[in-house]
Amino acid sequence: MKPGSNFRELTPMPDTALVDVRFGTQALRLPLGENLAAALLVAGVMPFRRTPVSGAPRGPFCMMGACFDCLVKIDGVTRQACMLTVAEGLEIEMPAAKGDLDG
Repeated sequence: MKPGSNFRELTPMPDTALVDVRFGTQALRLPLGENLAAALLVAGVMPFRRTPVSGAPRGPFCMMGACFDCLVKIDGVTRQACMLTVAEGLEIEMPAAKGDLDG
């Protein structure tokens, strides 16, 4: 867990494989197959994005795909982190703060 993170795994699984992913310039090792939003929170990643209008920071809120606050960009496509699982080699970016989120 990254210092300063208020999140932790509820039931750490010692046999879960860790894989390399990247959030912007930050290299991370996250548990394979875990919910991406939850794993990023445990790793201390915040914010996930900034709002298009004001640039206010946002991160996971509902954790069930209803609020869109956990948007991240993976392979050029903006997606909800709470609806994805951790996979080897993910290259995750913060979506554009202003304008078209898919641009």
